[in-house]
Amino acid sequence: MLTVLTNSKRRTSLFIPVLLVFIACHMSNFAAADQLTGQNNTQTIRAETTSGLQAFYQTLNYDWRQLEKGVPPLILESIPADITHSVSTASKKRAFFMGLLPMVLLANQEIEEEREEIIQILEKHRAQDLNSNDMERLEAISSRYGLRGNPLIDHRLRSRLLRRVDTIPPALVLAQAANESAWGTSRFAQRGNNLFGEWTFRPGSGIVPENRPSGETYEVRKFSSIYESIRSYMNNLNSNGAYSKLREIREQLRHAEEPVTGIALTTGLLKYSQRGEDYIEEIQAMIRQNRLSLANNAFLRQPEPEMSISIRTSGSGLFSSRNRIIGHLGITNSNNFINLPNYSKSTNQ
Repeated sequence: MLTVLTNSKRRTSLFIPVLLVFIACHMSNFAAADQLTGQNNTQTIRAETTSGLQAFYQTLNYDWRQLEKGVPPLILESIPADITHSVSTASKKRAFFMGLLPMVLLANQEIEEEREEIIQILEKHRAQDLNSNDMERLEAISSRYGLRGNPLIDHRLRSRLLRRVDTIPPALVLAQAANESAWGTSRFAQRGNNLFGEWTFRPGSGIVPENRPSGETYEVRKFSSIYESIRSYMNNLNSNGAYSKLREIREQLRHAEEPVTGIALTTGLLKYSQRGEDYIEEIQAMIRQNRLSLANNAFLRQPEPEMSISIRTSGSGLFSSRNRIIGHLGITNSNNFINLPNYSKSTNQ
């Protein structure tokens, strides 16, 4: 059962356009996994077709050309398999970028929260107000970013930690994801949700590349969701020694109080591909041609208090009861086949 309690005028104004979109997309089947990902109570969405995904964006009033209205927090479980042949090139690009952008912002939000935790712990250390939980948390974050030692007593380690725990410009993430995964159509993207070609050296845990040289044991990693692939990629850029130049550039821009852009950080990707400078130029071209720098100013929407709703459901359909936290407004048919939500406009956290 799904019950929606919201402002009656608002409900009337939203019902007709949402219903029309619902009919127009031929009741495209969405399913949702009732789960929490990362630190956010955000719903995972599975879109079986690109046209259905586009219709879903429309119900959210989510438009790539109007990112100043905010981005709805959602997790796209996988890229629709028909994305290459079912829509135009321009539509394919928009669907791809719009599907990934909310997850990029969510992953960056996690990083921002970790950085703030580190700063607070360091401040507590100076005030001699640390406890065991603070120490354990600092150790856990340091380990996740590939550092060993105690940042509280080693100022060089402290600097390295803060240099690593920092956000990645959305433009860079989107461009590399499109390039590395062939717009989400590669075998690794479709079978393993791997958008960035990350490897694993645990036999049997990934996907064996078709042209892997004889004697090699590496495999391409599998991820439970695209979001996990994005989080892993960001952690790779923030911790792998091969990308120390990228982190240095970012730190220099921060200190100079200049914008940290995807174009600026591409020069730190020399070791990301065997193609070297050619790869960097290609990523820069993708950012410029697709105007991806616009995404760097995008923000996640948050629900307005007056739009708070109560949703009671067993978890079937598109959204579960956890959606009351992020402000979904749902409409469902009598068979609970699909729920079409809308978001209120608000500022970022």
